Amino acid sequence: MQFKNPELLYALLLLLIPIIVHLFQLRKFKTEAFTNVAFLKKVSLQTRKSAQIKKWLTLLTRMGILAAIVIAFAQPFTSKNKTFNTKSETVIYLDNSFSMQVKGDKGELLKRAVSDIISSVPEDENISLITNDNSFRNTTVKAITNDLLQLNYSTNQLPYDAALLKSKKYFSKNDNTIKNLVFISDFQQKETNFSAKGDENTNLNLVQLKPVSNSNVTIDSVYISKRTSSNIELTVSLKNNGNTIENLPISLYNNGSLLTKSSVKITDKATTVFTLPTNERIDGKVTIEDVNLQFDNTLFFNINNNSKINVLAINETKNDFLKSIYTANEFNYKATAFNQLNYSDITNQNLIVLNELKQIPSSLTTALKAFTSNGGILAVIPSEEINIQEYNNLLLSYNLAPFSKLSKIEKRLTNIKYSHPLYSDGVFEKRVSNFQYPKIKSYYPQNLANASAVLTFEDDKPFLSENNNAFVFTSALNRKNSNFQDINLIVPTFYNISKLSLKLSNLYYTIGKENTYDVVTDLQQDAVLTLVNDNANVIPQQQYFNNKVAITTTDTPEKAGIYNVKNKAEIIENVSYNYNRNESNLLYQNFSNLDNVTVSNSISEVFNTIKSDNKTNELWKWFVILALILLVFEMLILKYFK
Repeated sequence: MQFKNPELLYALLLLLIPIIVHLFQLRKFKTEAFTNVAFLKKVSLQTRKSAQIKKWLTLLTRMGILAAIVIAFAQPFTSKNKTFNTKSETVIYLDNSFSMQVKGDKGELLKRAVSDIISSVPEDENISLITNDNSFRNTTVKAITNDLLQLNYSTNQLPYDAALLKSKKYFSKNDNTIKNLVFISDFQQKETNFSAKGDENTNLNLVQLKPVSNSNVTIDSVYISKRTSSNIELTVSLKNNGNTIENLPISLYNNGSLLTKSSVKITDKATTVFTLPTNERIDGKVTIEDVNLQFDNTLFFNINNNSKINVLAINETKNDFLKSIYTANEFNYKATAFNQLNYSDITNQNLIVLNELKQIPSSLTTALKAFTSNGGILAVIPSEEINIQEYNNLLLSYNLAPFSKLSKIEKRLTNIKYSHPLYSDGVFEKRVSNFQYPKIKSYYPQNLANASAVLTFEDDKPFLSENNNAFVFTSALNRKNSNFQDINLIVPTFYNISKLSLKLSNLYYTIGKENTYDVVTDLQQDAVLTLVNDNANVIPQQQYFNNKVAITTTDTPEKAGIYNVKNKAEIIENVSYNYNRNESNLLYQNFSNLDNVTVSNSISEVFNTIKSDNKTNELWKWFVILALILLVFEMLILKYFK
């Protein structure tokens, strides 16, 4: 029991007053013996004993009345909290990621959670509520009911630790308030588990909403598995988290019209292949029918008539290997002898290859530096007989270490830097540890300095390094000096260098990841490209170069679909965006071992518990009643006790 006005309890000292009064009235009597009064003596003794009992009962009753009145004025109460009338703060984190789209025993988890919040939280109670993509600070349920009812699913879920940290920031800095954090989610299994670190200032209440079924089929990916002069084979990859499905229909659409259908039997994974014409522009959509999660039942993709990459080779040796790599179906390849170079051709290129030039005059260095500053890529293959000073001037302009004198010690190329962007995107299915090592008969020793290594010799000296859009070989690649042209590594190396020079759009992109691609167009001053579809008009982050615009997107656009890339009213190409498939795996965390955390599967139960913990039971009325009862008891004693 606690007291609202504990200082009034000092008034209990007043109980001394009736005790003192009572003591003054308890006078001692002397016994005098009279003859012939023996009978009266006996009656007198009995009467005196009865009077003393009556006075003691009256004293105790009056002390009880006075004590009850004093305690009533001190306002006693019982509560689970330490102080009377302590203010409480409530912050709610509501997970609105796509996994909350799954069905629970009372409908979709998110919609049911919204309904329970509206019905369980007093409409005038001050709360803060955050989601993965929105927040409402110091408001009431009544004020945000419409916002909650219209709450959309978020494309990306906050990591659990980030959501927990963000939620705690919505509490005030007052240490004398009761802080209740209600964390509502399905707590899907992630790469890192939910970690509820102890916090004595915050009562953490976890509400884990569970689906009635963990089964789900998702379209995992779409990719071109084969390309011929007439046809494209488009492979659709599916994943199943549940029982085997004997016949799952898959539909392929182009620009909203059904092209073809297929069906597969799927246990864990399955694929199906669609055949499309090579030279046809496709604004595609693949769909399946699955009753559980809906967001991953559709995947959008685009096959555009992409622009070709412009490649210029400046040669002083044979360029046959470059011709075989940069074919006409993907590249506008142009070769010129060094002594016939037209400098005006440089600005129109995406990739320039210096193929074993003996000299690099300062005018060419200046032109190449301006070219790479505008987004172009330079590949340098030195000759065995170079003007080393001119080469080093070029290298220094790209902050690369200079060449040393030509070394004619035979070297083997043994190390591939798989993490480099040149090879990180699916070039190798696995790391190669025993491939045929190329031999180099002569090379120009060079340190890495600020450059990124791509290919290195056995002593970790660079064979191919990169910095500031310049890829530099340290050796001539002709067959007399090297057998690099004869191994399979040469094709992905030069092919991917060209792909870095003009990042043509992929089949599709994932919302929430950093996506970059180039759009070939000429923009007027102050003009911008926009991403447009029926539901959105987005201006993405972009950078303009001579003949292209580099676009970067992460969390935008917010909705999956096919978007037109527009330069004012002109549609340049289409790009597709899809939701991240991480939410498709319906596996959930187990909180059986968590300490100092309340775990429940009912939102209403958690809020009822919070109300109960904050509830104060006032007891002063009972003490008033007790005082009245004692007063009546005293009156009965005085009247009827003889």
